[in-house]
Amino acid sequence: MEQKHISSAFDNELSDLREKILAMGGKVERMIASSIKSLVERDTSLAELTIAKDHEVNADEVAIDERCLDILALRQPTAKDLRFITLALKIVTDLERIGDKCASIAKQVRTLNAEPSFTLNIDVKIPYMAQWAAMMVKESLDAFVNHDTDLAGKVCKDDAIMNELNDKFQLELLTYMKEYPDAIPRALKISYISKSLERISDHATNIAEIVIFMIKGKDVRHTASLCNNCAG
Repeated sequence: MEQKHISSAFDNELSDLREKILAMGGKVERMIASSIKSLVERDTSLAELTIAKDHEVNADEVAIDERCLDILALRQPTAKDLRFITLALKIVTDLERIGDKCASIAKQVRTLNAEPSFTLNIDVKIPYMAQWAAMMVKESLDAFVNHDTDLAGKVCKDDAIMNELNDKFQLELLTYMKEYPDAIPRALKISYISKSLERISDHATNIAEIVIFMIKGKDVRHTASLCNNCAG
């Protein structure tokens, strides 16, 4: 009876840990949206709010890390529970770095909003990239919750699409800067935002790879055939 009680308490602790990770993930998803909305709508106040949110995400990372370490010390989990907790530590690191990227985007927006509006059509391309990045973050976390290696594999494949979107946009920005040298300082800030969105997709991919390892025990990082077999 006592063993059953301990097991139940441990299950509740793991469930609570999972919920905390999802809540942190929800925050960074909203930060992606708000950082890009502040760019498109030239809303500096929203950019400032996004920057301030990064402190909450940092605090979440510390709190979840401490909770993981407490569980490791007190429960001494084994097998899949041990893998789950140790990989949760990695996931929150990626989520914290996504928050950092969102705050960095918002800081660039804050500067851009004080300058003349940008004539290159960023109102379509940047939000489109942001939607991809946010979707990848959401799907990587859904895969984590639902133990869905197929969805995790999709996230891994989608990273190639984000890379291509960023590469094409960087070339477009380079052509624009050659034609309009006076716009180079602003174009470089837009370039940074595009690269930051691509990095967010990289962190989502990291989470997806962690999910695959957590479920299948297969490390698919740095694997050449990742897109073809990461969920297999």
